[in-house]
Amino acid sequence: MNPAPLFERVALIGFGLIGGSIARAAKLQGLASEIVITARSETTRARVRELGIVDRVVETNVEAVADADLVILCIPVGACGPVAQEIAAHLKPGAVVSDVGSVKAAVVRDMAPHLPKSAHFVPAHPVAGTEHSGPDSGFAELFINRWCILTPPEGTDPDAVQRLRAFWAGLGARVETMTPEHHDLVLAITSHLPHLIAYTIVGTAEELAQVTESEVIKFSAGGFRDFTRIAASDPTMWRDVFLANKEAVLEMLGTFNEDLSKLTRAIRRGDGEALFEHFARTRAIRRGIVEIGQDSAAADFGRPHAQLAKKPD
Repeated sequence: MNPAPLFERVALIGFGLIGGSIARAAKLQGLASEIVITARSETTRARVRELGIVDRVVETNVEAVADADLVILCIPVGACGPVAQEIAAHLKPGAVVSDVGSVKAAVVRDMAPHLPKSAHFVPAHPVAGTEHSGPDSGFAELFINRWCILTPPEGTDPDAVQRLRAFWAGLGARVETMTPEHHDLVLAITSHLPHLIAYTIVGTAEELAQVTESEVIKFSAGGFRDFTRIAASDPTMWRDVFLANKEAVLEMLGTFNEDLSKLTRAIRRGDGEALFEHFARTRAIRRGIVEIGQDSAAADFGRPHAQLAKKPD
């Protein structure tokens, strides 16, 4: 027999890759008695009904959060403030309210003032994803052995934090807690800046491809294909990320530009020793990521090697 679910009713606002993966994994693991979702698009809501992977699909955010014990906003960070304001008066006393955005200080700033004291606000960021989006893109194994970072504001009820920690652990994630500001600085270099670089490189190649009759696309090597995969991520989400975390991104971008200038000088001067030393150091970082289990030699996107077992009855 499965243990009692962690939450009676879970409400998901938004249903793309992350929301769909949460729903699938939570259903598989019996983490909620009922999963209720809504999405802005009627097309998305209709597709979720067709998929049959949640208990109820409703039309509005207010309907979704009614009597929910856990509410997760699976929407771009720029929309979190207005949605928090919309649902605040309709939250069940004691409800845990969270999100999945990759920027946290701005989410806390935009959401916290609207939420009632009777609710427990525990922002979260599952550091997992693919380049795909939409209701069909989610899969239950997405979060296995990936980090989920919780950034509860000061004074948040520890029991609420622990319940959300247990929920994400039940989805397969490893859970860490840090301040919103520290999260944003760390993610600026590990996620946001790489996406910015990918968008830039692919954009430059697209311009060049027009001159070379698309040979850049035709003969793209593995490195460029990885960049295109990253650059295929949801443009609305990433627009909001860069605007919301601009200070940390600009700080990391400044450091990156300094390092790029050093490599430029080394190439211009034919300084092979400096190039080799830099490449050897970065190669060691990649090996370290694999050794701690944060990635494998296989491509991460789609995670075919991940398995999330159904709990026994």
